[in-house]
Amino acid sequence: MRQVLRDVVLGAVTCVASVGAGTGALVATAEDAHAQQNRAQPAAPQPAGVAIRRIVVEGNQRIEPATISSYLQIRPGDTYDAERVDLSIKTLFATGLFADVQIAQRDGDLVVSVIENPVINRVIFEGMRTLDEEDLEDEVQARPRSVFTAARAQGDVQRIIEVYRRAGRFAAQVTPQVRELDQNRVDLIFEVDEGPVTGVRDVNFIGNRVFSDRRLRDQIVTTKSSWWNFFQSNDNYDPDRLEYDREQLRQYYNNRGYADFRVVSAVAELTPDQRDFFITFTVDEGIRYEFGEVKVQTELNRLPEALLLAAVPIRRGNVFRGDLIEDAIDAMTYVAGTVGYANVDITPVVERDAANQVVNITFEVNEGPRVFIERIDIVGNNRTLDRVIRQGMRVSEGDAFNRVLLDRSRQRIQALGFFKEVTVEESDGSQPDRSVVTVTVEEESTGELAFAAGYSSSESFLFDVSITERNLRGRGQFLRLRASSSQQRQQLDLRFTEPRFMGREVSAGFDLYSLRTDFLDQSSFENQSTGLGLRTGFQTSEHTSLGLTYSLIQDDTQIANLFVDHDNNINTAPIDQCDPLNPNRPLLCDQEGSFITSLLGYSLNWDRRNEALRATRGFDLQLSQDVAGLGGAVNYLRTELQGGVYYGLPAGFRATARLNAGYIMGWGGDDVRINDRFFKGGSSFRGFDVAGVGPRQLLVDDATGNIVQEGDAIGGNAYAIGTLQLDVPLPLPESFSLGGALFLDVGTLGVVDSASRQPIDLGAQSLLVDDSLSLRAAAGVSIYWDSPFGPVQFDFAEPLAFEDFDRQQEFRFSTRTQF
Repeated sequence: MRQVLRDVVLGAVTCVASVGAGTGALVATAEDAHAQQNRAQPAAPQPAGVAIRRIVVEGNQRIEPATISSYLQIRPGDTYDAERVDLSIKTLFATGLFADVQIAQRDGDLVVSVIENPVINRVIFEGMRTLDEEDLEDEVQARPRSVFTAARAQGDVQRIIEVYRRAGRFAAQVTPQVRELDQNRVDLIFEVDEGPVTGVRDVNFIGNRVFSDRRLRDQIVTTKSSWWNFFQSNDNYDPDRLEYDREQLRQYYNNRGYADFRVVSAVAELTPDQRDFFITFTVDEGIRYEFGEVKVQTELNRLPEALLLAAVPIRRGNVFRGDLIEDAIDAMTYVAGTVGYANVDITPVVERDAANQVVNITFEVNEGPRVFIERIDIVGNNRTLDRVIRQGMRVSEGDAFNRVLLDRSRQRIQALGFFKEVTVEESDGSQPDRSVVTVTVEEESTGELAFAAGYSSSESFLFDVSITERNLRGRGQFLRLRASSSQQRQQLDLRFTEPRFMGREVSAGFDLYSLRTDFLDQSSFENQSTGLGLRTGFQTSEHTSLGLTYSLIQDDTQIANLFVDHDNNINTAPIDQCDPLNPNRPLLCDQEGSFITSLLGYSLNWDRRNEALRATRGFDLQLSQDVAGLGGAVNYLRTELQGGVYYGLPAGFRATARLNAGYIMGWGGDDVRINDRFFKGGSSFRGFDVAGVGPRQLLVDDATGNIVQEGDAIGGNAYAIGTLQLDVPLPLPESFSLGGALFLDVGTLGVVDSASRQPIDLGAQSLLVDDSLSLRAAAGVSIYWDSPFGPVQFDFAEPLAFEDFDRQQEFRFSTRTQF
């Protein structure tokens, strides 16, 4: 038996399979082995018509005799029948459990002799350098404790080669081997020779007249192999990717007027050294079309044709674009949903007039059948709880099907920030008027342990460490512990948010923080702030929400000494401007010391953006007010308004207009303390340094009126800053992770309390405050880089309108931290 196993098993799997050769089959199968043994030892003729007394099974080790007998087509008491015996042998071989089967009659007994296929003890991969074992274990069917068969081993060889083919290694060879063990067990070993990577020598195009080869190469995913492009994985030949490239070319031409475009062929030719492929696309561009007549036909009462036609983003005479037809259908579906038609059937009838080179389109709009949602399935959420996703759905099971609400549901789920991709699809239900909605999500990592270090032109070296979980325990909870330090700020904070407090549509959270701010260089003060904040929020409508906050803060403010240059001397003499004996002691010194602030506030949000992360249409608006004085020693009312309008443009461009404004005023006889005022510049007003704009102390010569020295910024009680920005896609590979923007920032800052504007007499000189509230402006370019070391932003700005004492900043380099 051992010799038969070696002949059948080892001979069957010792083989080489190679894609390059295009061959690779096992040299024997179990049926071949059986046939060979029968030919070597012809079975003696069996007597016919003799009744079988019993069935005897021999050679079995793991499989019970009763199990083997159950596969037989003959039973005790039956007469011996050669056809039924032959059928029984084939049935036993078909189970895949046996390497050899023989059936004979002995003294009235039917003797079934079997050799069982061995059991796989381990599956071993040898010779792998570029792939991990896990990559292959997921592909092969052989598993430990499964039955070994030669056919299955050969199938796994082809699967492994397919994995290497997708990785661009078409010369890979795989040799399966078995190592015999006791108790009829074997180790299955796949010896892998990966071979070199099969790259792309060149990509060529035939038949293109309108667009150059270089332009078309930019539209496809497959790229030419280059020695410096070692981060790319698209520079090897993959037939599946080639099909995707064909579709990319079709869309590119179709969206530029060439409705008849087609890819005649896409051929990959192996180079003589079998290391690379030449890829050639043969295309037929056709003629260029324009949009002709655009009509809408409908018999729906509440949906006039003029209303639908106004939503169609197609204009006669414009260059034909295939994607605008889909956009038109989406727009009309949305309009229909707003007037009560949850289901409409829109069919575009496209007529190409090659003679006049126009495409006439008629949209036929009819009311679809009323369909109800039978079931909502959530797929892909291995970690996030179903209820967290269902909370974002604007429809429930049993509701009427509504595409507008489903699209809004997808946006809300995507805005959670837990998923890379969210798709909402429908399928037929159990009845014609039933539909099943499937929400498919692709989860992304929501936990982060980050260590970061960087350099900012305004804050010098920055160090940051944080532990963040945006989806704690899959419940949508947010938790962050963060510590950061720079020249201007040292901060430690703990933040927690529960999105559904006590199971209701109400969020709640708290903040604990300690913040030390050093404005000695900018405004001659530093502040230590320690606080506790409580937050809650809820939706007031589909697009509006209300947030309520309460904070208890302790501030410790220290005012620095004043340095004055007497008679242009190099040495400066410090003056304790807060000395009680100083006759010109400024009122700013009254703000020195420790104060408790009890702060109650609200924020009203109105969000009509189509996407929360990168909106291409819509707007958002936020109004917030905080009142201090319900307890504590500080009294003020602070109001801020923030808003933006977003508009997506062709070719990946995006236009944004934003406005930020605020005003703070003291009450109950209190002036606004310096650490509660607004300071703008740096990232909040590009082109100017931190605290570089707004009211500033100036040392003025009393005799000449000239500015002797520019002093500290003292902040302002009011500000308004507007931004116009155009996001520009850079003509670089996506792997570079670079983005750019053109911007224009315009604004002002000022209006301090009259007590803070009082001059300080220093003898021949006076310390004055300039609070002119003049307009400032700056324009420039921003470059964003998601580097391997963290997000980085470069701002190049040119101030256009400014005061002489403003601190300008034409270049700014900073890290961007996102949570």
